[in-house]
Amino acid sequence: MKVQPWYKQFWPWFLIVLPMCAVSASIYTFYLASTSQFSLVADDYYKKGKGINQDLSRIRSAKQLGLVFRLDQSGNTIAFSQHGGDPLGTAITIRFHHATIAANDFEQIVTADGDGVYRITTSTPVEGKWRIQIDNYDGAWRLQTKLALPLEQSYWLN
Repeated sequence: MKVQPWYKQFWPWFLIVLPMCAVSASIYTFYLASTSQFSLVADDYYKKGKGINQDLSRIRSAKQLGLVFRLDQSGNTIAFSQHGGDPLGTAITIRFHHATIAANDFEQIVTADGDGVYRITTSTPVEGKWRIQIDNYDGAWRLQTKLALPLEQSYWLN
C-alpha cells in the first residue's frame, strides 16, 4: 500500500487552517482598532467629571425656577414650548447629543416665535436615542433628558 504525501491528506490541512483563521482574524481586529476612532471615551475625562458637579447645580437651579418645557415633533421640526416658570423672553441653546455617534451631535441657539414656541427645523428627521439639553443664554440653569425620537406624543421636560 502506497502512502500519500502529507500535503495530499485532509487532516494536516485541517489542523493548519484553524490557527490561520485565528491569526487572520486577530490581524483584522488589530487593523480595525488602529484605524477607527472610538468616540465614546473622552480624552479629558477628568475635566468632564468635574464639570458634572457644575451641571447638577444648574439642573437644581432649573427645578427651583419651576421650568417645564413640552417637546413636540412633527416631521423635521421639533417644537419646545415653555409651560412652567417665568417666561424667558431670551434665546436658549438646545443641544442634541446622540447616544452612540458623536458626529451626529448638534446644537442650535433658538429664539421664541410669536406664540412663545422655540422651533428647530432639521434637514432630515431626527431619529434614534438622544440626550437633549436646554440651557439659557448665560448658563445659569439647564434642563436635560434622554429620549428616543421620533416622538409619538408630547414629552414633558422638567
